[in-house]
Formats: sequence, structure tokens, C-alpha cells
Amino acid sequence: MNKLNHKIWSIAWPAILSNISIPLLGLVDAAILGHLNSTQYLGAVAVGGALLSFLYWGFGFLRMGTTGLVAKATGAGNVSGANIVLGQSSVLALVLSVAVLLFHPQLLGLGFLLMSAQADTTVLAESYATIRISSAPAVLLTYAIVGWFIGRQDTRWPMLIVVLTNVINIGLDFLFIVQLNMYSDGAALATVIAEYTGCGLALYGVWRNLTRTAAPQFFAELKSLRAYQRLLRSNRDLFIRTLCLLFSFAFFTAMGDKQGGNVLAANALMMQLVLMAAYGMDGFAFAAEALSGNKLGARDLKGFYKVVRYCSFWCGITAICMSLFFLLFHNLLFALMTDIAPLRELLLQYAPWLIVLPLVSAPSYLLDGVFIGSAETREMMVTMLFSVFIIYIPIWFFTQHLGNHGLWFAFCVFNAARGATLYVAYIRRSRQHGWLSTP
Repeated sequence: MNKLNHKIWSIAWPAILSNISIPLLGLVDAAILGHLNSTQYLGAVAVGGALLSFLYWGFGFLRMGTTGLVAKATGAGNVSGANIVLGQSSVLALVLSVAVLLFHPQLLGLGFLLMSAQADTTVLAESYATIRISSAPAVLLTYAIVGWFIGRQDTRWPMLIVVLTNVINIGLDFLFIVQLNMYSDGAALATVIAEYTGCGLALYGVWRNLTRTAAPQFFAELKSLRAYQRLLRSNRDLFIRTLCLLFSFAFFTAMGDKQGGNVLAANALMMQLVLMAAYGMDGFAFAAEALSGNKLGARDLKGFYKVVRYCSFWCGITAICMSLFFLLFHNLLFALMTDIAPLRELLLQYAPWLIVLPLVSAPSYLLDGVFIGSAETREMMVTMLFSVFIIYIPIWFFTQHLGNHGLWFAFCVFNAARGATLYVAYIRRSRQHGWLSTP
């Protein structure tokens, strides 16, 4: 294995391990709740979890924007600049989390209104989300810290953070749900405790790895309103892009809910497997973020293109492996996830979409990493808006007569459109020699 492949894998494998543990955690939640005598609790976690994902992941620019800026600063040899980005992103994360805590009744109320979940599901989902919202400071601060680590080409600390969070969550799930019969509320409380624990480890990792920066310069930048204006402006596109992506997932959940509790539950279980494949491929997207940003920061355009080619190859191989895995073992996975017979029958009906999605989605994940690492985010926003509102929603509208198969078809084409439009943007910027147009 040559030097670049070795570097890609050194970044990708911890990211893959930590990323896959995220949907595995959701699978454990779903499996525990899916073995209860009612699908209401699983539906509540699906709806409440989708809303919290919409809210929390809407601030995903704290991670992605930090990664791109830190990677380019590191590539340019500006270590103090990378540390200042971490400080500014952390302050911004805490300010935003305070706003979330202050206005969470209005935010959650609007979210449930838009999702239009069934009444019995909504009551449980509201209770679940109200508990989960208290972890906002931990979640947002961890986003900024993880972005700093990835930008420095260090994915081992993010792996430790995620694995610790998920192990604690799983253990507390068994305690709160199985032993104490707290059901969906227990799943929420377990997640909150685990997320604060993970944030504590993230802060410890920063303390262990932070290079000393001149204090006057560091604090002057933290207090500079102009600096935060620049940070917000550079992350605006990522914010809009992430909101659109989360809208697509929330829309998917809401349309499944309209087809009944069993369809909602089946889609929730399927989506956990889809996310497992996505997070696996994202390991190479993370490698593309860190390495492409580093090469552009060093003004090494040839090295940038080489990074993109190599990361694309490994992301494609991973997509093929995930599709083969689902093809061969979907029956076993469904049996492990639930023993409710009608639910398993629905899962078998929709299994072909699970097999196809990794292959269709791989280009979008990899190219997301390239554009994040280069800190050229406008194309990500434009292509996402196009894919959601010109492709996804219209296709769903015209395939409603197909029921849940129509919904999965629209979601599949949406992911294909994301990759295709990002590739057009990548080729266009390459032909215009635009990757080094900004310092």
C-alpha cells in the first residue's frame, strides 16, 4: 500500500468505526423498543429522533466548517490559526445551545406541527424530545471539537468520543428501558447522559492535544465580532445545505407516518441500516475532507486531485461491500431487529431499496467531503436545494400511488441527484481552475 493509501486508511478506519457505531446505537434502541408489545414507542423515538436530528444536525456546520478551515490552516502551517478556529467555533456552539434551550418549546412545537404525526405517537415523541433537548450544549460543543480533530487529520479521538458515548448509551438503554420500564423516555434519558459523557472526553482530548497559542492574539480573536461574522458567513451555505438534508429525512419520516404505525416503524428500522452504510462510506469522506483541505492549504493542486481519486476508489469499494452485505444478510438483520411478524413482512418488501441505496449514494458522500475540505461550500448548498425541491419532492408527489415504495424510490433518486449535481460542480470548478482561487 503506497503512502497516500496508508494515510487515507489511517484517517478512515477510526472514522468508519466511530461512524458505524452511531447507527448501531440506533439499531440497539430500535431493537430493544421493537421487541416491546407495541410499535408506539418505536414510532415515538422515530419521530422524536428525526426532529432532534433536524434540530441538532442543522448545526452540523459547526463540525464541517471547522474541519475545512482547520485543514487549510494546518496545510498552510498556521497552527495558531487552526486553534483560533476551534475557539471561535466553540464559543459559537455554546451561544447557539443557549438559544436552543431558551426557545425549545417553540422549536419542538413547530417541528411536531410540521411533521403532523399521529396523536398517540406525538404525545410520546414530545416527551422523548423534551428530555433529549437538554443535551444541546454537549452535542454542539462536541461538533466543534470533532471538526477540529478531523481537520488535523486525527480521527482517533473522535472515534473514542463516539464509542464511549454509544457504549454508555447502550448500557443505560438496557437499564432504563428493560429494567425500569421507562420505554421511550428511558431511551431519551440514556442518550442525554451519554452525550454529556462524550463531551467531557472531547474536552479532555483538546486539553491533551492543543498546541499553545499566544494568549493575547487568541483572546483578541475570540472577542472580535468581525471574526464571528466571517465565521458565520463562511458557514451559512453549510447551514442551509444541512437544513435541506435534514428536511429530506424528516419529510421521509412524516410521509411514512401517514401510512400507519407499522410502516413508520419499518421505515425507522430500515433507515438505521441505511445510515450504517452511509456512515461507513463517510469514513473516506472524512479522509477527503482532511487531506484535500490540507493539500489546498499547501497550494498543492496535483496532490489534491490525487487525494480525490484515491478516496473515490475506496469509497466505491465500501459501497459495493455494503450492498453485498445487505443482499446476503438482510433476513438475519431483520430478525435481530424485531420479532413482530407484520413488521418483518414489511421489511422484506422494502429490502431491495436497502440494497441499492449504498451504490446510489456513494458519490454524494465522497464529494461532500471534497467540498467541505476545500471550504468551497456554495456548490453544496445549491446542489442540495436542487436535489430536494426539484427532484425529491416532485418525484414523491407523482409516485404517491405506489405507497411506501414510491417514497423509497423518491428518496433513492434524491441521493443519486445529490451525487450527480455535485460531480457537475466539481468538474466545472476544476475546468475553471477554481480550487486555488481563494487563500
